[in-house]
Amino acid sequence: MGPGVTTHMREEADEASLVSLGEIKELAEVGRPTVSNWRRRFAKDAVQSGGVRRPPFPDPVGGSDSRPLFDAEEVASWLDLRPIPDAEPGEDGALPTYGDRFRRGLRLRGLVALRHELGSAERLVVDALAVCATAGEGTDRRPEALSVGLLEDAEAADPRVVGVVRNLVGELGSPGAAADTVLSLAERLESDLVTDVTPAAVAELISALAGPVDAPRPGPDHPTLINLCAGIGELLFAVGDVREREHTVAVEPDVLRRKIIRYRLLAHRQNAVDVCASLGELDELRSVGVSSADLVVADPPYAAGEREGAEEGPLSWALEAVRRLKPGGRGLVVVPTWTLSRARGATPTPNARMREELLRRDAVAAIVQLPRRIHRFRTGAEYALLVLHDGAASENRGRVLLVDADRIARRVGGAWPAYVAKVLEDGRSPVAEEADVFPAPGADRAGGALLDGRSVLPAHRLGTKEKGIDHFSATLDARREAATALPRLREWIGDLGVARRAPGSEVAHRGVGEHLRAGQLRLLTGHRIRESDIGDAGLMVVGREEMLGALPLGQRRIALEDLAAYPQAQTTERGDVFLLTEHGVRTRVDDAGGCVLLAPVQGLRIPAYRTFLAGEVPSEEVWMRPRPLAQLLAAPRNQHRGSGSLVRRVSVRDMDLPELPPGEVAELEAVLAETDRQRADVRRQLAALDKLAQRLAAGVADGDLALRRRPGSG
Repeated sequence: MGPGVTTHMREEADEASLVSLGEIKELAEVGRPTVSNWRRRFAKDAVQSGGVRRPPFPDPVGGSDSRPLFDAEEVASWLDLRPIPDAEPGEDGALPTYGDRFRRGLRLRGLVALRHELGSAERLVVDALAVCATAGEGTDRRPEALSVGLLEDAEAADPRVVGVVRNLVGELGSPGAAADTVLSLAERLESDLVTDVTPAAVAELISALAGPVDAPRPGPDHPTLINLCAGIGELLFAVGDVREREHTVAVEPDVLRRKIIRYRLLAHRQNAVDVCASLGELDELRSVGVSSADLVVADPPYAAGEREGAEEGPLSWALEAVRRLKPGGRGLVVVPTWTLSRARGATPTPNARMREELLRRDAVAAIVQLPRRIHRFRTGAEYALLVLHDGAASENRGRVLLVDADRIARRVGGAWPAYVAKVLEDGRSPVAEEADVFPAPGADRAGGALLDGRSVLPAHRLGTKEKGIDHFSATLDARREAATALPRLREWIGDLGVARRAPGSEVAHRGVGEHLRAGQLRLLTGHRIRESDIGDAGLMVVGREEMLGALPLGQRRIALEDLAAYPQAQTTERGDVFLLTEHGVRTRVDDAGGCVLLAPVQGLRIPAYRTFLAGEVPSEEVWMRPRPLAQLLAAPRNQHRGSGSLVRRVSVRDMDLPELPPGEVAELEAVLAETDRQRADVRRQLAALDKLAQRLAAGVADGDLALRRRPGSG
């Protein structure tokens, strides 16, 4: 794009219709490399020279060389020709295209831009949901049958908002889908509504745990669901199709959120849900029997300050849920983990009393410790999910299942909600440290593992006694291993002869660069390989992490078929020496061969050593061997040769080596090999001592071992 383009603008292309490459990426929901690839592959020159029949990618109409701007409609028309892979066809059989997605994103961008003109994000959300709600209700309803204030909000909505939302309804196919899309923009609108929304993974878990409950009984006196703290309705819409059943009740004290819930429900054509402002208002509905339910859920927006000493603390929501459960019903309440981890103390706090009341009433079926940082907008706060039931009717009376979903999530990743739901269904986990059942006797029985005043958080309770371990036998085995001495170490060190060189027999030095030019050494360069091509099978990969000890040798590998994409890559041979020369020199000998070096790691090969291993030359003709080469390269005289302002590196060619007789090199090789063997024995000895200490501590901690000193041992 020439410099003249900066000032050239189409008359019909105003700022609202211009998009940058980054905006194309966001609106089409693809990666930045994809957009760059489209622009490069379908440039005018490439299309004309390559005989491609697809129209060229639109030219920039503004901006600058570094940030070109494109006409949005031209981009949309070009993207109309690109169907989305693996997308489901629409009702008319047509496949959705990136153009459809781009236009929807463009409309939503326009909706976000209106936020500053309307004055607040909340006003924009209410206007948009009012339009969705009237579309969901249709035009055949009498005004008095609609939600209070709906017609006023719909008529007062900004015409631009109305236009965008109606187009969105038409594109998505339903007012409900349009309402959900508008609410998904809350974060981009900088609205506080998103700070209290139940995370999608938690909503998924609660949805999975919502059943089985007793099947809803017919008739107006038997409600299905009470949401004690509904927010903007995330849990109402997450718990299956419960919103389609009669007498579902949502309690939400905030006026704005109540309005959002009502409009959202109307957009989904659900008008059988009662939305109350308080629990007192819920009790006033007793005449139609909605003060208790088969399922009670709550994810309250806990304030930043803790309320351990308040009678209306977080666990009061759990007690309220239990109080409103029908026989055989289930409660699902999110609480901060500190409510479960604080010790009882001499003077119990209201929080401790409420926790003990829940356990004594056998109201807790399970405690699920949720993954850390589950709430994006509640920094540092951790949460747990209480699974509650009517203790009197429960067949698992006096038993509480503790589940550490944080540990499970670290093992199974994003699939943890379904995994945790299966653990709760089965009552156990294949991994003992992830879930276990604990006794919690009711009021008619004393004691109880969870009524000892300590933390009942799963992570604190699941560190149980080792199963299947005989501590006494294991400790005796560890003691025998630790008692194995290294009798040859002291003797070998004593026999190691060390003397000064005789005057006049000083050793000359020659640079590694000279050895390379003479063919006595061969330099192996490291290669740059994509991280995606490195796995856990194939040839061993040696990079900076392996040389620094951050990763063990052999953990990273590359398959032969992936290595074929790097024709310059070489594999090492037995006896090659690996070098990392950043901030000093680190070396390692390859005892097996068949490794691939990752830059900045390099290698040095001794060609004569290969022929020596093959038996083609006698040992006295081998001028250098691998272990001496590795140690001599890492000697202090080479360590301090680094240069560079940012990363100090040592040039391999600038290092030097002493010129030693072959016999002396062979002796040094033997000494270094024996040193490696002795070092391995010492490490085994240290590992045996560590194991002995571990077994002793484990046996004492689990109460199986008693230690005593032998008489006369001091």
